[in-house]
Amino acid sequence: MANTVYKGILKTWKDDRGFGFIQPDTGEKDIFIHISALKRSARRPIRGDVLYYQLAQDSNGKFKAINARIDGVEVLEKCGKAIKWWVWALVAVMVLVCAAAAVVYL
Repeated sequence: MANTVYKGILKTWKDDRGFGFIQPDTGEKDIFIHISALKRSARRPIRGDVLYYQLAQDSNGKFKAINARIDGVEVLEKCGKAIKWWVWALVAVMVLVCAAAAVVYL
């Protein structure tokens, strides 16, 4: 079931709490969606958005949306390991420069 992609409209969204409900195109019961199901989305969802999602069951046996995306909204790519390595290298160099400057001025 998790491999099938479903389509629906975001019926309600509580942005302050990070969840809402999708009205499936199939006309079945509304599906719960948490903000964590929209990983790497370029923006937060708003009521009326068309969503594509997969289904999973929570610990209580209720269905919820996972691996969701908003139609027409860019999905941001993960940073590669090389980029992360350069960020850490830059931070290390900045720390060393600050430490050297502190020694010189003290």
